[in-house]
Amino acid sequence: MTVNPVYRVWSTSTGGGRDGEVVSESGRIDLDLRPPVEMGGSGDGANPEELFSAGYAACFNGALHRMAKNAGVDLPEGSNVKVTVGIGKDDADDGVGLVADIHVTLPGLDAAQAQDLAEQAHGFCPYSKATRGNIAHTVTSSV
Repeated sequence: MTVNPVYRVWSTSTGGGRDGEVVSESGRIDLDLRPPVEMGGSGDGANPEELFSAGYAACFNGALHRMAKNAGVDLPEGSNVKVTVGIGKDDADDGVGLVADIHVTLPGLDAAQAQDLAEQAHGFCPYSKATRGNIAHTVTSSV
């Protein structure tokens, strides 16, 4: 695969990774990170899975809009994309892995059309492409 980036950005993590700080090049992201309570942490800060789910949801929503435009479909008011990211033990290698559940809500559209647009967006979204074959995904829709 050849990608010719039109934009690049960096972020820096300091401290203990999940128990530290992350700052983006622009400074717009400047967060204390803490492991969630479910992983033995205090939960008093953001965590990498929250950041990943936020970025993935925004990227997937952009892909959804692009696929709808290509299909000549106006997305209805109240449309949204929710990405739930999970982390846990990976039985395949006794390590840790991620899962992503992507749910698209398209009120007023036909259910089959909504699912088709969600599947098309999953095929187009750069986050989906980057993680395909590496994490388990589900893609669902509701109207």
